[in-house]
Amino acid sequence: MSLDVALRHTMGDFALDIAFRSAGGLTALFGPSGSGKTSVVNMIGGLVRPDSGRISTDDRVLVDTGTGTFLPPHKRRIGYVFQDARLFPHLTVRQNLVYGRRFVPQAERYGDFSEAVDLLGIGHLLDRKPARLSGGEKQRVAIGRALIASPRLILMDEPLASLDDARKAEILPFIERLRDEARVPIVYVSHSVAEVARLATDIVVLDRGRVSATGPARDVLAGLDLLPGAAGDEGGSRLVLDFERLDAASGLSLFRSPAGLWHLPPSTHRPGDRVPIFVRASDILLATQPPEGISALNVFAGRVVGLRPAHAHDLLVDLDCNGDRLTARITRHSAARLDLAEGMAVHAIVKTVRLKES
Repeated sequence: MSLDVALRHTMGDFALDIAFRSAGGLTALFGPSGSGKTSVVNMIGGLVRPDSGRISTDDRVLVDTGTGTFLPPHKRRIGYVFQDARLFPHLTVRQNLVYGRRFVPQAERYGDFSEAVDLLGIGHLLDRKPARLSGGEKQRVAIGRALIASPRLILMDEPLASLDDARKAEILPFIERLRDEARVPIVYVSHSVAEVARLATDIVVLDRGRVSATGPARDVLAGLDLLPGAAGDEGGSRLVLDFERLDAASGLSLFRSPAGLWHLPPSTHRPGDRVPIFVRASDILLATQPPEGISALNVFAGRVVGLRPAHAHDLLVDLDCNGDRLTARITRHSAARLDLAEGMAVHAIVKTVRLKES
């Protein structure tokens, strides 16, 4: 399902003027606090009426100020997951989960209760009240409630913001499963580059009420540090690695991907675990010959598949390393010195100490 958004709205001194299209998957609205992310999802959800604009999903118009169309929130079939779970404290988990389903006509229901419970791993919680749940469990129930209501779209407004790192690590795999298995488009608000790098299929970067970049996550992430709406964040590439073992001699964790063998700092993973990582574009060095006599352990043969201008002095170099896509950011001077061109064979060198799981 596609989502088309074109909005203009003024709130005091803040002016929102944006347009973007989502073709499905998980579209992240990314940017610093005050960039307009929550305002956008509130307008998609029907909680705020825009001054002007249009919002539609496929051929269903939710808002069109030109024709006076404004579908009320309860008729939009949108699941909304907030920063805090907002569960009904007097109801059990089971009762919370099915609450929104009653508003959906029988013929339009598709959200299967058992499948959602299994997807989110909350079967053992069904008879508990919210007061007996951890923060991570509450958010899983909130996601389940949104899914079981058979939504055409799910909005998630910084759903991990109120959780500590341990609870975030608990929730992230479930959001990934929701993205991959539920087949419901998700709009996900975040100012965390780690969350966006791990979850997003597409990214819309907002800066002071404007769209500063939009597109597939791989392309936007590569130059993220060059965008005005992402000051302080770093661009790069997202990969998923398979954990092999902890090397007793070095103490490093060994992972494998199509590119080859990766060395990462020690971890507690088990063989077979699939682990997402984010490789910063500025942490990749390029060599036109197999490097020798260097300390770096992560060296991957690849081919240049694209050269993109970053700004006056830098280039983004897109690489295909046996199916893994990496993006390096180097100076234009270095690119000229190496005589880089599309199709050229190179080696990507990544320092182990700079690699982190996302």
